[in-house]
Amino acid sequence: MMPFLRTFCTATLCAAALLPAATRPVAAQSSLLDYDSIVHPVVDEDGMVVSQNEIASRVGAEILAAGGNAVDAAIATGFALAVTLPRAGNLGGSGYMLVYIAEEDRVLALDYRSAAPAAATVEMFLNRRGRINDEANYGHRAAAVPGTVAGFAAVHERYGVLPWADLIAPAMSLAQDGIVVSRDLSEALQWGERRLSSSDAARAAFFHADGRPYQFGERLVQPDLAWTLQRLMMAGPRDFYEGEIAQRIVADMERNGGLISMEDLAAYDAQWREPIRTTYRGHDVVTMPPSSSGGIALLQMLNMLEHFNLSAMGANSAATLHTLSEVMQLAYADRTQYLGDPDYVQVPVETLISKAYAEERVSHVSRSSASPASAVSPGDPLAFESPDTTHFSVADSAGNVVSNTYTLGSSFGSGALVEGAGFLLDNQMKNFALRSHLNDVRGMQSNVANRLEPGKRMTSSMTPTIVFRDGEPYLVVGTPGGSTIINTVLQVILNVIDHDMNIAEAVQAPRIHQNWYPDELEVEPGLSIDTLRLLGSLGHEIEFSDTIGSAQCIRIADGVFEGAADPRRPDARAAGVRNVGALPGYRW
Repeated sequence: MMPFLRTFCTATLCAAALLPAATRPVAAQSSLLDYDSIVHPVVDEDGMVVSQNEIASRVGAEILAAGGNAVDAAIATGFALAVTLPRAGNLGGSGYMLVYIAEEDRVLALDYRSAAPAAATVEMFLNRRGRINDEANYGHRAAAVPGTVAGFAAVHERYGVLPWADLIAPAMSLAQDGIVVSRDLSEALQWGERRLSSSDAARAAFFHADGRPYQFGERLVQPDLAWTLQRLMMAGPRDFYEGEIAQRIVADMERNGGLISMEDLAAYDAQWREPIRTTYRGHDVVTMPPSSSGGIALLQMLNMLEHFNLSAMGANSAATLHTLSEVMQLAYADRTQYLGDPDYVQVPVETLISKAYAEERVSHVSRSSASPASAVSPGDPLAFESPDTTHFSVADSAGNVVSNTYTLGSSFGSGALVEGAGFLLDNQMKNFALRSHLNDVRGMQSNVANRLEPGKRMTSSMTPTIVFRDGEPYLVVGTPGGSTIINTVLQVILNVIDHDMNIAEAVQAPRIHQNWYPDELEVEPGLSIDTLRLLGSLGHEIEFSDTIGSAQCIRIADGVFEGAADPRRPDARAAGVRNVGALPGYRW
């Protein structure tokens, strides 16, 4: 915690917080040739892919160049990330995809979140004292039924134009021929050593025989993963759930005490759901419905923030950040109380995202001081994804866009790699409210909506989002970051719409995070000491954070695609179709 002398005058701050909502039209964005901007996006006129890894972004851009659409490029990017970003890219995880199809003028939401195996029980993951044990976090028992392959297959069947095998081929080549280990991957393997020790197969895949992780500049070949990818190319996606790949998953489960059965795999399906939406200062914001909790919380916050003139307050001013913190607290409290798998619990979606409800909730925003967590709403915060989820955004020249966020849970997931198949399994069982049967310190039952049940999807923070202006896709936004995901997406949107930043500036700007509990305001490096002192004088307990999120975003305006890869992740890159040939990387 950072101590503050609470002696600073806050009259100006409080006056700014009370300003009415802006009535002026949104200012036009600066020209790309405006040298007043310190950072600039990658610009292209034929399409854009932005991901957390340069090689994967290039794969997606080359798929666009070969005649694929945004859906094809997204699938190819996702498979490539399973090779190049093993801590988060995946076959053995799950996620959410938001797809806009220009020809239909329609947004669809694809839920391919992991599901609990039928044999799973709460008692498996609690010790004698009722605390969550290591088996919910490490090893084979932590793994839920993976959804990624089913999700990619579902969207390809409906909207893909290139053959399925062509979209996997680049990833298969990368796994078979090897990738040069980046500094980011080298360091990730070093600090992930404990988790990857969960299985001999994982150690064999990512470490030398003498126990050293692969180092920067070395070539990492993944033959077992290449086998799986080739099998998916030749036999099709159902092989993952009913064929030889499924058999290898189950055999590995049986050897290591895991829970996933052939019946669990065969029963899994990705779910098409109706996206949720609101308006914000003349823009249409479309995002994920439950089982994700992120979309509802995002729309709640935008609805509340329309009542404040953020533009007049200024970007990352104390007034703006105080207001954001208050609104974040309210939305995160509701998220904990109400969100769960809609196939198992009734979620009051329409009420939570209504303008009327926002008007009532915004009355609880304190203008003069930070609201203590205990004064907002009771409940226990959930343990959502780690910061090593990943996101990618894709847009094509036909007007189609994809916003996709997927995850293994923690970095490298459970640490368990399927022997003979070469891919890591998630550790999503820990993301159920495993203690929902217990009362919290205030005597309230905690998070029943997200309690563990066989076949149920655990709640997530993932928030892939598309913002429309004048009926056309304008922003494609998403990020990893666990519980910080929602607030990161929020701040990128506000930076563009309220503060007139270009998309690169919007992504790079310092962020805050308020999670309701613990009762503290996380701040990234980059905010001024004066701003922090003003926040402290309002009663905010400041906690200095590592970087928050890794937003991979696209802005589309006047037929131009502007891609912004978040500099918080060193390997992240934006790749346009026209400039893809200039990027270093691989040919296949």
